[in-house]
Amino acid sequence: MEYRQLGSSDLKVSALSLGTMTFGEQNTEAEAHAQLDYAISHGVNLIDTAEMYPVAPRSETVYRTETYIGNWLKHQQRDKLIVATKIAGPSRGFGWIRNGPRVNREHIHAAIDASLRRLQTDHVDLYQIHWPDRYVPMFGSTSYDATQERESTPIAEQLSALAELVKAGKVRHIGLSNETPWGVSEFVRIAGQLGLSKIVSIQNAYHLMNRTFESGLAEVCHQTNVGLLAYSPLAFGWLTGKYIANPNARGRITLFPGFGQRYNKINVPAATKEYMRIAQEAELTPATLALAFARTRWFSSSVILGATSLAQLKENLASAEVTLSEEIMDSIENIHRLYPNPAP
Repeated sequence: MEYRQLGSSDLKVSALSLGTMTFGEQNTEAEAHAQLDYAISHGVNLIDTAEMYPVAPRSETVYRTETYIGNWLKHQQRDKLIVATKIAGPSRGFGWIRNGPRVNREHIHAAIDASLRRLQTDHVDLYQIHWPDRYVPMFGSTSYDATQERESTPIAEQLSALAELVKAGKVRHIGLSNETPWGVSEFVRIAGQLGLSKIVSIQNAYHLMNRTFESGLAEVCHQTNVGLLAYSPLAFGWLTGKYIANPNARGRITLFPGFGQRYNKINVPAATKEYMRIAQEAELTPATLALAFARTRWFSSSVILGATSLAQLKENLASAEVTLSEEIMDSIENIHRLYPNPAP
């Protein structure tokens, strides 16, 4: 396993990391612990979770994921692991989280204390804002609409509260998720202006069918030394090819249709078939092709894996040994020109 510096932090993260949003919904606690054991034994050191997990979010299951991880984490050598979690943002419902989550001082302090209790640890290594407190287009929406702007917590207040967590030793580093170039720039600028903790990472979707990170965020993150934690590298299972073989295949797309809106786009099946063809010609599985692509991008700090079985996790982790040839990369670029970002 390769290890990479995460932005301007002192964290060296594994190039492949373990996402956990299936724990408590699609995976039992025993299955979750088996995944954690296997991933760690194969070099993964970054475990990513969130207070709102598992997905799809429900009042009956909320917080299970952190609880499952905590029951495992208390038996581990804590200083060998990098644990990341997230505070939920507003505007998506979730009234069962603090009567509707916000990213303000009160909610930030309440959220981290609850996460630490569930995780059974005295600190997290990376604390992330799951999505912005302000309005931004996200989760499949791509066009900014100024009429949708709403009252939001000033970034200075968010950073000030997060800095309090760092000072208290509850959090080592802070990061963003589902952010925009303007958001990253403002968080970095205001932190520098006020002498507060700087963000070290951004966790955004990045995969063969969503390369929007490359246009604006890649430059901003490079210039500000903010590392990318790439989520959904298999596009909710589309890039495994299983939905081409069987549109009703079991997976998050079919189990939780509302969370698959990013992928209900006209060119997704056609692009998937082309990437499957490239994988077959290269004698790789489609999943291995997709993961090797995301892992070897120059701006990628770590690619977050999500699996519902050990067999899937084993295949995904094996992609750490694969580097794509120049010929394969050329073929990928040809398809990208034909179907640019079909699932942004």
